[in-house]
Amino acid sequence: MNNFRFHARTDIRFGKDQITNLPKVLKKYGKNVLLVYGGGSIKKIGLYSQIIDLLKDFTIVEVAGVEPNPKITSVREGAKLCKEKNIDVVLAVGGGSCIDAAKVMAAGAFYDGDPWDLVVDSSNIEKVLPIVSVLTLAATGSEMNKNAVISNMETREKLGTGSQKFIPRVSFLDPTYLYTLPKMQTAAGTADIMSHVYEQYFQKNDGAYLSDGICESILKTCIKYCPVALENAEDYEARSNLMWASTLALNGLVCAGKGGAWTCHPIEHELSAFYDITHGVGLAIVTPSWMRYILSETTLHRFCNYARNVWNMQGEDSMELANKGIDATENFFKECGIPMKLREVGIEESAIHDMAVATTAHNDMQSCYVSLSTEDVENIIKDCF
Repeated sequence: MNNFRFHARTDIRFGKDQITNLPKVLKKYGKNVLLVYGGGSIKKIGLYSQIIDLLKDFTIVEVAGVEPNPKITSVREGAKLCKEKNIDVVLAVGGGSCIDAAKVMAAGAFYDGDPWDLVVDSSNIEKVLPIVSVLTLAATGSEMNKNAVISNMETREKLGTGSQKFIPRVSFLDPTYLYTLPKMQTAAGTADIMSHVYEQYFQKNDGAYLSDGICESILKTCIKYCPVALENAEDYEARSNLMWASTLALNGLVCAGKGGAWTCHPIEHELSAFYDITHGVGLAIVTPSWMRYILSETTLHRFCNYARNVWNMQGEDSMELANKGIDATENFFKECGIPMKLREVGIEESAIHDMAVATTAHNDMQSCYVSLSTEDVENIIKDCF
């Protein structure tokens, strides 16, 4: 195992009605709250009005309409308000997009330049307002990690940034908030969770047996409970397990003792930067093609473990077994209702080369599980059509 540091900073409040503790939580940080949320779903489910009522003794400034792939324009607005309104704490209510945007807004409160600088170069992040989140979508794990991904549509860039100071102080995880999610959001969110695990599971270090076991358990949880949630949106057991899987998949636990650059996320970020598609859908499309492309005698052992331990498959022919595991992955996403071809989500083949070039330009694709050149990335994207 590699050396690692694991610091669980976030106070997780998991379960029904934990939101009643919100005033007490926020009070320690101050009275001026920047409330960050998305397209209005929190109003439809009554969460917005509940929060407003709970925070009647606070001064609330709102940033509404944060996009599914959060844009730097929204971040700029929030950072500006933090400065103008003397914000004490940033409250993100929504999915990972809202939380990601809130993180950079909270850093922008102390930065004199363009908040995009904080995305391009994380060393510019020096001070960050306290961040509290209320999660309404199981997907990104942003509720307990240091990461944020922001899009700049002017430059056609979707870039990740990060800081230990981004990690939320407190996060409220109530599985009942997931009941009204559209089926596609549930499916795409699950694909995102699984992709986070794949990125950490398929790494060169084979000595982190315990971390790999946790990865396999999270994947099996997603495989077991996503279909249940799609069939019965108000199955509390399913929603609870998916919500906690989302958090564990990217809070630093499963990569303990492992490490290395990621692969499918960098590729998908360019798909989203060029075409603004749903992140989890893009990941589901790219993942099986990437798996098949890198399958070789060198990676065979890892893929066989994946087939056996995640999909409960058996077989003496290792290559056949590995391919069955990959096929099962693709079929699972299909059965969840996710479109599995890029043409189905409006991406044009004419952009393949430009997206591949951008992938290798923005990311270290040489340090990932299997090193990829621009031509390799281009071939993977082509296979997704």
